[in-house]
Amino acid sequence: MSKTTPRQLVEQIADAVSRADRTIRLMEVCGTHTVALFRSGVKSLLPNALRLISGPGCPVCVTSQGYIDAACDLAGREDVTICTYGDMVRVPGRRGSLEHRRAEGADVLVVYSARDAVSHAAAHPDRKVVFLAVGFETTAPATAAAVLEAEAKGITNFFILSGHKLVIPAMQALLSAGDVPIDGFLCPGHVSVVIGANAYAPIVEQYGKPCVVAGFEPEQMLKGILHLVRQIGRGESRLENVYSAAVTNEGNVAARRCMEQVFVPADSIWRAMGTIPGSGLELREPFRPFDALVHFGLAIGPDYDPPGCRCGEVIQGKVEPDQCNLFARQCTPAAPVGPCMVSSEGTCAAWYKYGRIQAKSPSTQARSS
Repeated sequence: MSKTTPRQLVEQIADAVSRADRTIRLMEVCGTHTVALFRSGVKSLLPNALRLISGPGCPVCVTSQGYIDAACDLAGREDVTICTYGDMVRVPGRRGSLEHRRAEGADVLVVYSARDAVSHAAAHPDRKVVFLAVGFETTAPATAAAVLEAEAKGITNFFILSGHKLVIPAMQALLSAGDVPIDGFLCPGHVSVVIGANAYAPIVEQYGKPCVVAGFEPEQMLKGILHLVRQIGRGESRLENVYSAAVTNEGNVAARRCMEQVFVPADSIWRAMGTIPGSGLELREPFRPFDALVHFGLAIGPDYDPPGCRCGEVIQGKVEPDQCNLFARQCTPAAPVGPCMVSSEGTCAAWYKYGRIQAKSPSTQARSS
């Protein structure tokens, strides 16, 4: 049996879209999908009547301004070392970024894992090491494992500032708001490895929106899109998984068990989306000694968007980057105004690097016609 080529998948998508006889709007939830769709050229091959819109799947982008400000506050303390993934360093806060704090002498260390932060704390017992725990279910189990390791080794100078988010509540919040028309979801492969394909069943059952789990290779993304478009054309709403090589229905039970041992779901503030019930993770009571907010007596302050920045609307699929007056003008990768231009998974960064050449949004096309 011959394998369907990417070219054939593109042709099948175009045929299915034409049969639907209307514009179809699919949301790729994950920032990795956004970047991969641009970088691979897939986005530029799709028919005009198929709109791919970006969702709140970039961990850095959805992190509230209050969290960034709290991190910068901690960085300004003489006895504190901030350990963070690289993308977080340049996100602007109201009083500067972690990069600015580091230039002023703060101890800000880029690490590749939460375990690196635990090791740094063990090697520097005179420092209070705070790990910026940002990410979805993909990275939360690793943070949980780091907390368990610190507890087992009696490391008392390790703390986390939890900014972990959960994917499904964010999808439900978008659909409940009802102000962004979405016909279906291209669901992220790596998060789904942990939570399992069945986690998206409530989206299908409660909101009637088809969900297809796909990986990040061009063929995977095209297959996912084709399955979605065909479902929509037939008036169906089902959960499908075209990434069965990595994603099971149940997901990684051991990883979730570790995460659930350390964390409990809690209300969480999302950039521009407000507080979404049960959409974040906070440490369970036995692990509160590792909570930076508790130890330092801090609270996450209110959210805030820099004047003119539309990142909050971009991550909700309400606008595309070129509809922001700052995009590619005052806001560039060299001088970012908002997090969507900072993060390697940010929609604005992807548009700046690839999208201005490969694809124009309908709003751009209208202005140039």
